[in-house]
Amino acid sequence: MNRSFRSTLVPWSLALAVLALCVIHGAPALAQIQRVDEDVIPTYILNGIGPWGGAQEQAVAQANGAVIYSHHDTGIGVAQSADPQFLDKVMQSGAFSGAAQDMRVVWEKRVAPPEVAAPTATASVTPGDETYINAMWNLKAIEAFGAWALGFDGTGVRVAVLDGGMCINHVDLAANLDLGASRSFVPGVPVEFDRAGFLEACHLAGVVAAVDNGFGTIGVAPKATIIACKILDSGVGTIEELIEAILYAAAPVSAGGAGADIILVGPSTRIDKGGGNTGTGQLISAIASAVSYAAAHNVLVVAGVGDGGLDLDHAGSTVVVPAQSGSALGISATAPVGYAVGWPNGATNFSRPTIYTNFGRSAVWVGAPGGDNTLQSDSNCRIPKVPSGVLNFPCYVFDEVVAPGYVTPTLQVDTWNTGTAVAAAHVAGVAALIKQKYPGILVGDLKAQLAATADGSGGADAYLGHGFLNARRAVTEPLASAAPAGAYPAAARPAPTPRLMLAVAPQPVRGAASFAVTLPREGIARLELFDVAGRSVAVVFDGIVPAGRTVLSWDGRGRDSQRLKPGAYLAGVVSGGIKTARTLVVVGE
Repeated sequence: MNRSFRSTLVPWSLALAVLALCVIHGAPALAQIQRVDEDVIPTYILNGIGPWGGAQEQAVAQANGAVIYSHHDTGIGVAQSADPQFLDKVMQSGAFSGAAQDMRVVWEKRVAPPEVAAPTATASVTPGDETYINAMWNLKAIEAFGAWALGFDGTGVRVAVLDGGMCINHVDLAANLDLGASRSFVPGVPVEFDRAGFLEACHLAGVVAAVDNGFGTIGVAPKATIIACKILDSGVGTIEELIEAILYAAAPVSAGGAGADIILVGPSTRIDKGGGNTGTGQLISAIASAVSYAAAHNVLVVAGVGDGGLDLDHAGSTVVVPAQSGSALGISATAPVGYAVGWPNGATNFSRPTIYTNFGRSAVWVGAPGGDNTLQSDSNCRIPKVPSGVLNFPCYVFDEVVAPGYVTPTLQVDTWNTGTAVAAAHVAGVAALIKQKYPGILVGDLKAQLAATADGSGGADAYLGHGFLNARRAVTEPLASAAPAGAYPAAARPAPTPRLMLAVAPQPVRGAASFAVTLPREGIARLELFDVAGRSVAVVFDGIVPAGRTVLSWDGRGRDSQRLKPGAYLAGVVSGGIKTARTLVVVGE
């Protein structure tokens, strides 16, 4: 029997005796990559020599390009240009070590579950009373209950989840979401919006920090704070959006960033290292610079090693990003086979590698629960819900990982799903528990503690790296580093460049449009439109804008009070010496 089961959805309805089941068939999919070759203006990622400054700005302008994003400390910039010779010209300037056209990350699509009435949650005082706790083998596997019993629940720790749209109203997530710090890096699309169906961002956030509320599921660190960073829409996102989100998440709140302690990246993809200073290797280098920047600011980046069953020690010229980028932790996936068969005495081989997980000593730091669906049986199994009722599904479903997955005004569901991203979410949760115990712990020591307290191989295993994740040991055993437990003060992070954000809606523009400008602090801002030749065609706003998000309206008219002609334009905003820009396309009404 050849089966691949990607997700099973459990509607939250107290009125229904039979829970809906939605199965998505097809082989476990790796993310694919495509060039960003749009009908408007191509986008390029640039690696500057040294910090980003005037030399890089001038070089882009002289190569007939426009800078739409730059980061001083890393030297990373993003530019757009309609000139087909832009790469050659910009590299001749001597201001860049390399550059490449941006790429998209393409993720598999999901299917929407049926709608049922949403329930009301009840209060909780213990972690063992969640509705589906008996089906959560993943928490048993990593001994999460042992960490909770000692008072470690992630309080005060901030975890940024980089993926698609977030279920901001989900009863098991809403209380732990910091919507003020959450951001969408997809132009014109809000952080809570995505395609209909299963939303992986919700599932990953739930694995990390689903609320302890006596209902649904519970996360590894149920009192940690989640920051949603949307970098995918309908399963698609660019490398630029990934890089910008990592840099934003790593910045402190005081400097306009998310103030994350841990960054969990959901999507992963294989990229060929490429050759020369304008190949895909430059995209890999830019991602690594962003990850290293996070580490330098004491922020841990965690990601799955990918779902293609690939030996990364012998993968030739390809690498998985961001798991193999800079100092990021790459996580492999494990699962039992037959957990629900004969429950509660079913399978307990929780550290068994899944059939889809990539592996390799060069890539895997530790293994963690990711879920699998290889049980060779279509028989149904039954696991009791709490406080009453029963879950009745095909037995292989219960070998996956259940967490929040989808929400609409009339529907909230928990979802069974698999993947190395799911495994990485468990590691992010345990890292939050360690960070709660040692608030000032350095990234290197945090990584060492995760490795030293893992069960098993001690670093010699291609599938498990340093071993299998253990939450209880992570917070009870002495620090693996030489620093004593009391040696860590609160972490101090250098202030990065303040964030300035711009979004355009709708796209394409038919008549009027809105521009959402986000400033880290109140200041004078000028929003201007330019044609592809760099000429100013309209000034949308020039004045004082308050801190936070401000929506500015535009009537579609240019400097001459006439409607702009159909075509591609660049919207640029400048404030406090910082600038950013976005492409917009004007079409006829």
